[in-house]
Amino acid sequence: MFKFEQIQVFNKKVNEVFPFFENPENLEIITPNELRFNIISPKPLVMKEGAEFRYTIKLGLLKFPWRTLITKYDPNKIFIDEQKFGPYKKWKHTHLFEDIDGKTKMTDIIEYDLFLYPLKNLINNLYVSKNIKKIFDFRKNYLREKFN
Repeated sequence: MFKFEQIQVFNKKVNEVFPFFENPENLEIITPNELRFNIISPKPLVMKEGAEFRYTIKLGLLKFPWRTLITKYDPNKIFIDEQKFGPYKKWKHTHLFEDIDGKTKMTDIIEYDLFLYPLKNLINNLYVSKNIKKIFDFRKNYLREKFN
């Protein structure tokens, strides 16, 4: 099992920031173009516990279907999406939001695992962890401009 964590602080209150993140359609905006992220679930998408969303994403040379389930949803505080079908053996993304003196501290925690045992550590170190960091660096830059 592998873990990635990123923290970002915005100069806006949680109730001003959270609506952007709870809208799954915004994933297309905050995902690098080369991943060709495409939502295939019928729109509009509504965030709630038990909601399921379907996407496609390009990783390397391959295009993958991806289905996620919202397993926890508490507006302005937390939501968790877990992969039910896709390129990872396990993918759990926890989105935490905290109000700190009128600012928002957002923490992304990704817990993931790969199918490719016994090569998964090597593949993670050479490609997957770097790719996840690249995706979240892209998001961080976009979100810094949007909310600061």
